[in-house]
Amino acid sequence: MKYLAGYPAPLLDQVRQLIAEDKLAALLGKRYPDGVHNVQTDRALYEYVNELKSEFMRKAEPLSKVMFDNKLHVIRNALGTHTTVSRVQGGKLKAKREIRVASLFKGVPLAWLRMIVVHELAHMKEREHDKAFYALCTHMEPDYQQLEFDLRLYLTHLDMNGRRLWDASARP
Repeated sequence: MKYLAGYPAPLLDQVRQLIAEDKLAALLGKRYPDGVHNVQTDRALYEYVNELKSEFMRKAEPLSKVMFDNKLHVIRNALGTHTTVSRVQGGKLKAKREIRVASLFKGVPLAWLRMIVVHELAHMKEREHDKAFYALCTHMEPDYQQLEFDLRLYLTHLDMNGRRLWDASARP
């Protein structure tokens, strides 16, 4: 259960019991009955991220690129990245900000996509995963910690049997 490392032992015991009784998938399906969202293209993701950014971070620098990345989860062992790319243009140094989200998030409930987007947007103000960072995440998404835990449960489910719970072709 590599995705749940660091959680308290009693909570891990509950997860192990759900797995042993084959109830983890049913629990997640019950918590997130809406299934897959409609944000399926890079353009739709860009618009979605910018809506959240304009709601919570109006003064932050603009994003030059937002996209789904097929290789992100496998190569970087990350679900999303926020990077700043510096380039020299004439005599000035220009910084462009990019957010990449693992393609896994095309096939999950909107709440989890929002959670990862909020996480990456929070990195625009707070670089480290510290108290201020998580306070900003919770400000943008009050259920951030529960959503992150539930996503970790889903990743554990995928790691154990590889079966996706929601069908992207059956989205609303």
